[in-house]
Amino acid sequence: MRFKQFVKKYWGNLLLLALILIIIIPQTGMPIKVLFNKLVAFNPSEIPLEKQEKLEDYQWPLENLKGNEMNLKSSEGKVVLINLWATWCPPCVAEMPALQNLYDAYGDRVDFYFVSAENPNKLRKFMDKKGYDLPVYLYEYKAPDLLESSSLPTTFILSKRGNIVVNKTGSARWDSDKVKELLDALLAE
Repeated sequence: MRFKQFVKKYWGNLLLLALILIIIIPQTGMPIKVLFNKLVAFNPSEIPLEKQEKLEDYQWPLENLKGNEMNLKSSEGKVVLINLWATWCPPCVAEMPALQNLYDAYGDRVDFYFVSAENPNKLRKFMDKKGYDLPVYLYEYKAPDLLESSSLPTTFILSKRGNIVVNKTGSARWDSDKVKELLDALLAE
């Protein structure tokens, strides 16, 4: 069988094999996975009031990338966004531009926490490379039970009363009008 005939007969299989290889190879796989996650990201949903859980214990020691200690307790009584993420996680990377846009718009009125268990140097390099100035914290201690998650990314939005208004696993469009309207309503409470 000649090469041309072989390609003509098996072009679909060859294309599928090439696509699988592109996704598996880390240098090309990550950008493709990030793009896919951006395409399928939707607005996060607000939890109905009767199903919202209240965070009673804000005690959660964290450390920023400069080594300064911080505690979630300082955000009690404020509107808070907490994002659990990692640099190796395609959905996390996919939603970061939208989260940066949201932080740019609300960073002076909402307390943001981008919490990761990764190496601080790796996190700093990622943030510098992407040009993000999000407040990143290191996950050194167990989070309050209601903020625990085994999936990345997971994002919580808390009301001033401590109600968990959003608990979103997976990437989302965080800079959408719907999210901004929600934050405006929570800030007005």
